Amino acid sequence: MTPRQQTERLEQQSLAPWAALSMRSQGRKHPEEPCPLRTVYQRDRDRIIHCKSFRRLKHKTQVFLSPEGDHYRTRLTHTLEVAQIARTIARALRLNEDLTEAIALAHDLGHTPFGHAGERALDKLLPEGFRHYRQSVRVAERLEKEGQGLNLTAEVLDGILCHTEGQEAKTAEGRLMRFADRIAYINHDIDDAIRAGALREEDIPRAITSQLGHSKTQRITSLILSVVDNSREGEIRMAQADYEAYEELHEFMYERVYRNDYAKSEEKKVPHIIESLFAHFRSGEGLPEYIQEIAREESPETAAADYVAGMSDRYAVAQYRELFIPKAWNN
Repeated sequence: MTPRQQTERLEQQSLAPWAALSMRSQGRKHPEEPCPLRTVYQRDRDRIIHCKSFRRLKHKTQVFLSPEGDHYRTRLTHTLEVAQIARTIARALRLNEDLTEAIALAHDLGHTPFGHAGERALDKLLPEGFRHYRQSVRVAERLEKEGQGLNLTAEVLDGILCHTEGQEAKTAEGRLMRFADRIAYINHDIDDAIRAGALREEDIPRAITSQLGHSKTQRITSLILSVVDNSREGEIRMAQADYEAYEELHEFMYERVYRNDYAKSEEKKVPHIIESLFAHFRSGEGLPEYIQEIAREESPETAAADYVAGMSDRYAVAQYRELFIPKAWNN
């Protein structure tokens, strides 16, 4: 038996009946020879970690634009925290950790520069709208590797697509992603807001902290345990009281942080940058060849959105400066 086959056998012996087994994957759009060492989901995970879109996440905004500190979250650190929480839940529920990790690592590959402000700006520019979870699938299928795509398994793509809203994922591993994503971002956003001086721990309503805990660690533990203790036979859920407390915490964060003038003071500049870059690249000038091919096959607007959405915050600013800010003339 190869190492891959040994792992597949271990999955059969140890995972829950409703877990997604690697050997039963629906496969890839373009069939490939099996790897002797890795299962299909392990292979997906490795492809995601090594792709350019994953590396660019380190310079994409999570909540605070261009934070002046080394310890604020970026889209990359958010992704790693989601993956850690997702694997913890998957292990406790005897689900496939490799599939879970692959979905988690790829779930934000298509996120725009400047966080959700960038997403909202692109959404207004496209007739069909723009959603980062759809773009993440597009990155994996069409944009990565200069247009070749990553050729990920159907289960990973489904989990990416369904991680935020709309229809539920087909696998339990994909369904738990919504909880892992929400548990991660609500708690690390609180942590960042406290670091920025926009919030104090004691500002969180007592009704919430008495249910979920009085620190980041306590809240994360409470929410993970709630998912683990209340999920049954592949249905992923949280205790009603904990879910209601989470929803109250989410609304509190919208009022105090996500819409806070101090925390979001720079966001008003984002639409102009995104709109200017989109208008310029819609002409096709300066686009890589594989993006130009998208313009020919689909539309100039789609190609421009693909290119702008893939930019890091600092690259978008640098491109804007290069294209629209006059340079000093030296004779």
